[in-house]
Amino acid sequence: MIKIIQQVIENLNGYGLSVLVLVLGILEFSFGLYKKRWTKNEKLVDIACFVLPKLVIRPAIAFFGLQLLPAVIPAFRNQFDWVSFGWGVLIIAIADDLTQYWYHRLHHEVPWLWRFHRTHHSAPYMGMAMASRQNAIYTLFFSQTYVTTILVYLGLGAPRIVVGAIKSTITTLAHSSIPWDKPFYKYKILHPVAWVLERLISTPATHHAHHAATTDDGVGYYKGNFGNMFFLWDIIFGTAHLSRQYPAVYGISHYEEDPWYAQLLWPIFKSNVAGSELAADGPMVKPDVVVPQENGLSRLLAEKELISAHREEEQQILKEQEQLALKEEEQQILKEVALQAGTHF
Repeated sequence: MIKIIQQVIENLNGYGLSVLVLVLGILEFSFGLYKKRWTKNEKLVDIACFVLPKLVIRPAIAFFGLQLLPAVIPAFRNQFDWVSFGWGVLIIAIADDLTQYWYHRLHHEVPWLWRFHRTHHSAPYMGMAMASRQNAIYTLFFSQTYVTTILVYLGLGAPRIVVGAIKSTITTLAHSSIPWDKPFYKYKILHPVAWVLERLISTPATHHAHHAATTDDGVGYYKGNFGNMFFLWDIIFGTAHLSRQYPAVYGISHYEEDPWYAQLLWPIFKSNVAGSELAADGPMVKPDVVVPQENGLSRLLAEKELISAHREEEQQILKEQEQLALKEEEQQILKEVALQAGTHF
């Protein structure tokens, strides 16, 4: 049974995840969830940050790491091959995700590290397009990549494949602009499941809050919610914010579309946007731009924009129904007139 599960998850890791990303991406575009935010520059950032960091840098680190380790610690090869598959999955899951939690958190809390992670937060939208949006240098020093490479060398290769598939699925769904977790908060019968779910793994509500352009407003909270696969780390280390709501505005409040090459390869290439954190003379951390919210009007407008795709669809259906009713009413009037004139329809 375990071998069958392994084969299924290996297939998911190979092509299943790609299918999942494709399907979710199509749904997001169908609902118009990117609107006009996905400009030419944003497309270039997303594509470049997917190709170089995800498809080149991370696999290269794993490959060369596995070539180097036999020369450095030859006696430790497959030393963990006695560990059962289940325990191996648990070890990899904790080592990989807990390491990333702290790596991620430090890039938010240590000012001089922030700019390496800034690219992931600059997207003014959530979705499949920006899920892998990372600076190349940030990716080069991904701590969990090195930790898991060592554990694979020690004999936990199969568990690593399984954890990789599960983690990729969870983080992909957490970045999705489709709020798939909303029914768990809406229906009372599902509240016990929601309570466990939102504390165990990252969901759109918890991870979107981390990508909000505002913080401490009751919904957005980029000062916390650092968990990637497991939100449990935020619960344990006191950085969790649970609101069961979705931010009105995403990204960085003072973002002015830095060139794609600067976002991909800062500090090798600098931004030409004056005053940007990625500019040659830019600040290490730039203060947020506070948007006035008189009587909550601007927030309501932003929330309206967030769900406008669904509203437009509802309005279109309503319009079609009204047109149908009007047509039926016209036909009824014509029948009555015809009957009065002695004509039979």
